[in-house]
Amino acid sequence: MLLEFRVKNYKSFKDELVFSLVPAPKQKGLDYSVLKETISKKIYKGLSSAVIYGPNASGKTNIISAMDTFKSIVLRGNIRNNDDQNNPNTAATALQLIPNNTNKKALPVSFAIKFITNEILVEYSFSAALGEFLETDYPRKIVSETLKINNSLVFSRNDSLEIHSLDTIQKLLVNAFEQNAESAISLAKSNLNDEELFLMNSFRTMFSAKLVALISNWLDNKFMVIYRADAIHLIRKFSDPEKNSVYIEKTLNEAATSFGINSNALGYMVDDDNNEAKLFSLFRKTKKSAAIPAELFESYGTIRFVNMFPLVVNALLNGGTLVVDEFDASIHPMALMNIINIFHNDDVNIHHAQLIFNTHNPIFLNANIYRRDEIKFVERDEETHFSSHYSLSDFGTTGKSGVRKNEDYMKNYFVDRYGAIKDIDFTPIFEELISHEKGM
Repeated sequence: MLLEFRVKNYKSFKDELVFSLVPAPKQKGLDYSVLKETISKKIYKGLSSAVIYGPNASGKTNIISAMDTFKSIVLRGNIRNNDDQNNPNTAATALQLIPNNTNKKALPVSFAIKFITNEILVEYSFSAALGEFLETDYPRKIVSETLKINNSLVFSRNDSLEIHSLDTIQKLLVNAFEQNAESAISLAKSNLNDEELFLMNSFRTMFSAKLVALISNWLDNKFMVIYRADAIHLIRKFSDPEKNSVYIEKTLNEAATSFGINSNALGYMVDDDNNEAKLFSLFRKTKKSAAIPAELFESYGTIRFVNMFPLVVNALLNGGTLVVDEFDASIHPMALMNIINIFHNDDVNIHHAQLIFNTHNPIFLNANIYRRDEIKFVERDEETHFSSHYSLSDFGTTGKSGVRKNEDYMKNYFVDRYGAIKDIDFTPIFEELISHEKGM
């Protein structure tokens, strides 16, 4: 369960962005959308969803990009560039694209995350000197790095490495650690690599492979960050498949049928040597059946839904945090509404899954769908071009700018009560084009 994500000096977010999924105080109503986890008799609460609004180029996608970049850096364990051609988020592989492009000097980029997994509260952060925007030959360095487990500081790294209390991870330490603690700490301090994260390297091998495995598993399998959802192409693989046989996944096919398909059913057909399967539209006739590649027959919205729905299933069954850029594009609002309601349903969302997405669709600005602290905004300053982020709950409930639960959020948004909206008028452009045309 994600509680908080922070980033600083990342693209348009020059100042620190604090993306919180901790419920704001005094938020009444829709209490069913609050998740609860107990650690050492202390109850931690998290929101089951969040929706992000803002005009084009305001920085909405940069939030998701930052999450994906953080995840990518941690899992590979270093701040060197990566040649992963499959990641549509170029900043995750070419780190010189990360720093804010207005900086007059090189400033560190900082990341921090707070989440709960396997009844353990994890708080991990690091900052890295990556140089100025587009600077490729800068000597990169991890400036700071910290790990807290259950509110207890395990290690901190600045100019040097300090190992603090290991009591909270005693059961997760490597075998015979106590007998070799002194030498392990000494060796770790003397072998720090400027470009490598201590957590994913020396700490994993010499201190606690089990703890790092828990953290890595959450990041890799439960923190599902989808940058550029329109680029998703779900690949299906089957063990020992029969060539030219059609495999129908019951749950996915039922969901797609409810969503809307142009054929009788959807199925996967294996037609090559690598066990990968392609999606086909299936037609049942009295005497003969037919299969046509789905992209040639189904709507773009249906294909997009079929690629996305398994991720929703995965999140709900495994308690994952699904973060998607423009999740609702080409998907009907009623289908979206139902998925959101499932994440808010305590009887279905028993594993504490979370859904976060950005959108331009104002239909979700509704007190009956989202709590005020689940509605997030991003706007970009016209002069500095810096992005800022805030929640509807930040306005409070009293005073001239206060927001009450029974207000019309959508109407207020379009009259610029909350910011994060931009007045756009293309008329002068076309008037000039027409005047030139008349003068010819």
